[in-house]
Amino acid sequence: MVEDARDEVTELLRRRRGVAASAPNDFGITTQEDLLDLYHKITGAFFLVTLVISSIGLLVGGIGVMNMMLISVRERTREIGVRAALGARRADIMGQFLVEAVTLTLVGGVLGLGLGWALALGVRLAFKVPLALSLGGVAAALGVSAAVGIFFGLYPAWRASRLDPIEALRYE
Repeated sequence: MVEDARDEVTELLRRRRGVAASAPNDFGITTQEDLLDLYHKITGAFFLVTLVISSIGLLVGGIGVMNMMLISVRERTREIGVRAALGARRADIMGQFLVEAVTLTLVGGVLGLGLGWALALGVRLAFKVPLALSLGGVAAALGVSAAVGIFFGLYPAWRASRLDPIEALRYE
């Protein structure tokens, strides 16, 4: 029915405007479907831009976590040497630093979720729009935070686990 209505309106407008049969239309007709397609294109582009920006933010944050963990390994070299000398396995030392990295990123994730929730609440109160918070979204955010901690904490943890206990005990 939409196509039939579009054809009728096109014919009527061409007659009223005096457009020749061989000439192109000098007007445009927009339907709700056209507007919906435009809306989907705009929101798709917005989603892509948001994804790229957040990925860059995660990369920068992950590099910061890795840097902090490498500094922590360097500052605690003697402690690592003592643990290794007392029988700690490489997996134990690596696990300790991975847990620290994941804890660091999870705390950041929780703070980010709290800030986002507070901002959304402020927008809700200011503009009277509904606020929706899904547990799946919260779980995904925390999962990504933990994954960043694991990914960017692996190298510092591996480096800590590879320290020679004797050299580590001499370090200072």
